[in-house]
Amino acid sequence: MSKNITGIAASSGIAIAKAYRLETPNFTVEKYDITDPQAEIERFEAAIVKAKGELEQIQAHALRELGEDKAAIFSAHLLVLSDPELLNPVKDKIKAEKVNAEYAWNETTSMFVAMFESMNNEYMKERAADIRDVAKRVLAHLLGIAISNPSLISEEVIIIAEDLTPSDTAQLNRQYVKGFATDIGGRTSHSAIMARSLEIPAVVGTKCATAEIQNGDVVIIDGLDGQVVVNPSSDVLAHYEEKRERFEKQKAEWAKLVHESTVTSDGHHVELAANIGTPEDVKGVLANGAEGIGLYRTEFLYMGRSELPTEEEQFEAYKVVLEQMQGKPVVVRTLDIGGDKELPYLDLPKEMNPFLGFRAIRLCLEMQDMFRTQLRALLRASVYGNLKIMFPMIATLEEFRQAKAILLEEKEKLQHEGIPVAEEIEIGMMVEIPAAAVLADQFAKEVDFFSIGTNDLIQYTMAADRMNERVSYLYQPYNPAILRLVHHVIEAAHKEGKWAGMCGEMAGDELAIPILLGLGLDEFSMSATSVLRARSQMKKLSKTEAASFKEAILSMSTAEEVVAFVKQTFHIE
Repeated sequence: MSKNITGIAASSGIAIAKAYRLETPNFTVEKYDITDPQAEIERFEAAIVKAKGELEQIQAHALRELGEDKAAIFSAHLLVLSDPELLNPVKDKIKAEKVNAEYAWNETTSMFVAMFESMNNEYMKERAADIRDVAKRVLAHLLGIAISNPSLISEEVIIIAEDLTPSDTAQLNRQYVKGFATDIGGRTSHSAIMARSLEIPAVVGTKCATAEIQNGDVVIIDGLDGQVVVNPSSDVLAHYEEKRERFEKQKAEWAKLVHESTVTSDGHHVELAANIGTPEDVKGVLANGAEGIGLYRTEFLYMGRSELPTEEEQFEAYKVVLEQMQGKPVVVRTLDIGGDKELPYLDLPKEMNPFLGFRAIRLCLEMQDMFRTQLRALLRASVYGNLKIMFPMIATLEEFRQAKAILLEEKEKLQHEGIPVAEEIEIGMMVEIPAAAVLADQFAKEVDFFSIGTNDLIQYTMAADRMNERVSYLYQPYNPAILRLVHHVIEAAHKEGKWAGMCGEMAGDELAIPILLGLGLDEFSMSATSVLRARSQMKKLSKTEAASFKEAILSMSTAEEVVAFVKQTFHIE
């Protein structure tokens, strides 16, 4: 009997194969008394060493197959296994309570996981996932349990699991693993991000995949619409095989556009750029024909390590990206730490509401040594390509002026030292705070460009945490309030002869593209894998026609009205 399960479409494509259940071993831990605490501590330390060895192997495999930023997840895991704040309480517990190592380890890690999971932000929940992953690996060695190894799969399968840990996903062999479905997770979870890197279809957050699917069942993963079909009838199978063929043909058509510029049907050029997190991501940018990098998130240089990156390390990371882009624009966002991204080695105080707290430019203006080091590295790298620098989280003109003044001071110092710096470097800002959007006409007199960060602009405008499921209905990119702010920013930029881009998720959204084109957005920056689809869509759109609907859209009352109108007008399913 055929069954349909609905989840979240996490990675595009259609996959059809037999189910392979990735079972979670029984990690039940018994508590018992011991007589030799020192011997127990040594047993614990031996398990840590074994786990580290395995993680180093997985990290090397991830580096080869997935690139530096995905391998960095395992640097974070190795840091967890070296963290005295985690290891010392375990040893203290073994000594003080004379209990077995697995009990002490399980109690301590469970406490940390519960603490991180109770924090209402995605970054902390991912830290909980990291600790859980590492905890199971160490526990397996202490209990003498073999952990399933996805890298040993040697036939075409679809993985079914409660969740896929980063180490599970990094070991998946693309040749055999055609897709996966999980009970839990969202579009931003590790497993979803890894699936997109591997370019295998995935549906996450199904709630019941492991309960409903048995080993050997024939499974269809529809990563386009978030559907999992179990034991399909021959008619359903034929339908999905046809759908898969259509999608593959569509991808092949998009691939033909890789060397073309992005021009609308009535001859207007818009810039399609890609967002990156590490130099490794440039491969995807070039492979997908992006016309530039609209957002280089530099915080990944600072994460998964125990100290600040040096000026030299940063210089190399920026230089390599600028060189590889061969004169195409590269917009680098200065350090955006805080909110959901923490650096343990900065030892910043915990905040009640970190998204509205001491973060991004606020932190950089206070911790100027760190900020100046980054700016020097960027300025030194500027001679290797077309660098543009933007400051995140700007709320007031004073903040922008202060940040720009520091940048110009460092430029002057470098020139005085005889170090070459590019003469013309555009200096812009992220527009993600409503106050900056409302005052865009004043900012536009002083900036060289705007880049609209819709992920934060939407949550700040709607006063709704985008990670909170209970208010997720308020995360409304098409709400006329958001569209009016975006329009105001674009108009303000154009009035002063400046350009306006967008680097939030909305820039690559099929429904948003005709609206943004009509509002006059100059640059759309998105995930590299969305660029060719967006270019294909742009070539079919007339900018003049899209602009003719601008007033009608901006005068609507609700997001639902906007969506219905855009779907009907631009024939979007």
